[in-house]
Amino acid sequence: MIPVKESARVINILWVMMRHGLDDFVLSSQKFRFIRFMRLLSPFYWSHRAKQTPRGVRIRRALEELGPIYVKFGQILSTRRDLLPDDISEELVKLQDRVPPFDGKKAIQVIESQLEDTIENLFDDFDPTPLASASIAQVHTAKLKDGSDVVVKVVRPGIEKTIDRDIRLLFTIARLARRYSADAKRLRPVEVVDEYKKTIYDELDLMREAANCALLRRNFENSDMLYVPQIYWEYTRSSVMTQERIYGTPVDDVESHIKNGVDLERLSALGVEIFFTQVFRDNFFHADMHPGNIFVRDDGNYVGVDFGIMGSLTTEDQRYLAENLLAFFHRDYRKVAELHVDSGWVPRDTRVEEFEAAIRAVSEPIWEKPISEISFGHFLLRLFQTARRFNMEVQPQLVLLQKTLLNIEGLGRQLYPQLDLWQTAKPFMEKWVAEQVGVKAFARRIKDSLPQLSEELPQLPHLTYRVLKKAADGELALNWQSHQLDDIKQQLADSALRGRLLHSGGILIVAGLLVHLADKPLVSMIENLWITAGAAGIGALLVLTGLFKR
Repeated sequence: MIPVKESARVINILWVMMRHGLDDFVLSSQKFRFIRFMRLLSPFYWSHRAKQTPRGVRIRRALEELGPIYVKFGQILSTRRDLLPDDISEELVKLQDRVPPFDGKKAIQVIESQLEDTIENLFDDFDPTPLASASIAQVHTAKLKDGSDVVVKVVRPGIEKTIDRDIRLLFTIARLARRYSADAKRLRPVEVVDEYKKTIYDELDLMREAANCALLRRNFENSDMLYVPQIYWEYTRSSVMTQERIYGTPVDDVESHIKNGVDLERLSALGVEIFFTQVFRDNFFHADMHPGNIFVRDDGNYVGVDFGIMGSLTTEDQRYLAENLLAFFHRDYRKVAELHVDSGWVPRDTRVEEFEAAIRAVSEPIWEKPISEISFGHFLLRLFQTARRFNMEVQPQLVLLQKTLLNIEGLGRQLYPQLDLWQTAKPFMEKWVAEQVGVKAFARRIKDSLPQLSEELPQLPHLTYRVLKKAADGELALNWQSHQLDDIKQQLADSALRGRLLHSGGILIVAGLLVHLADKPLVSMIENLWITAGAAGIGALLVLTGLFKR
């Protein structure tokens, strides 16, 4: 049931939707049968002119009319290409924050309240006319007392209450849609609204955005690829963020780049390299890299702004993603299917052969195009859509990455249509995968574990003795928590101990040797020798025990 205090807003939303020919989407529900007569009052219902416009355009225009929160919601919704039809997704991408600025005097009040000082004491100069205005905040130019040029981002006064109200209403509409619409159930509207809620509330906290900016700046501190502006923490709070002012040309202004002599081929390839560096090297990527947030300096390098939406992947997701892309470009669809199962993206009981055949049907037509025309982003989209038929759960982190990749890829080819994204990305991913497996990766993990091992190894002889004694006395018991392991329990009952002794002993011997041979030991020489001898000795004892254990 819709709360009474929200009913007026619901009626307003329905009226806007009728004006844009969207009444069939809404009033088809029995829940709204009592107000269906309202569309008879609309001249748009009788003229049918609105419905002659494509539905994606009508939806975009309706969201723009409903206001900034719904514009922002449409922007977030445009990233869920795994859920929406292409015609709607592509139109929602065009949504821009067309929000009038709020009074500069109110911005000054917020700044003075947050920073607990007057604007005259804080800044040498402050322009009350905003440089830019968006749904959540607006930006003013200023100059610090030391002469530094800065921009001050200020959250809209009272925006929290507006967001709270509209979020509640969106949840109400989503639950009704899920209940009464078969299509809506498939689109998971409640989950989408919940995702939007988390995103928009994160954007309200400018301290969080400032921290994102600072981390990204550190990641590229000694790089010429991307410049990230400095945060002035003494002038930053939850509703105010002060940041170094940057200068540059919007990245999609191709004509200006040509006039400035910028190498467009290098610029497009550099954008791709920056993206994959963020994803695979740093595991922290700018997830809102549309043209409004990226600029190009006179030296032909990138400058980024607006760090409210950032993404990250687990190490497992990183590896599986890289291996998926590599397997795809080697046309190894069996590998792609197995990786989806191994990663847990699709259920463990998925028939790999059927999944492989479905992936092949999606992927093979792509290879009819030149490799420079193959889209990473669209491939991931089609792959995820195929996986959904095999009960793949939505992976928010992957959806965010896919959306960012689509932005980067589209922008790169706008700058340089012949961009071969595969040739740019393949060496990077191959290098990263190679660093995650093999001897070097094993040695690195051992080194990372040395501090913990130095604390735990002294306890190992005692624990080993207790385990071996219990095993010899027949007191060693294994507790199986899952009925699915009953068969495995029976098969391994006789050999488990022996196998584990051999395996553990071998690992300890190798670990001891790696510590001894490390170029830069993390412990002192005495500790190094002690760990080497101790690990190798205990390892040998375990191996011998395993060999002679009957």
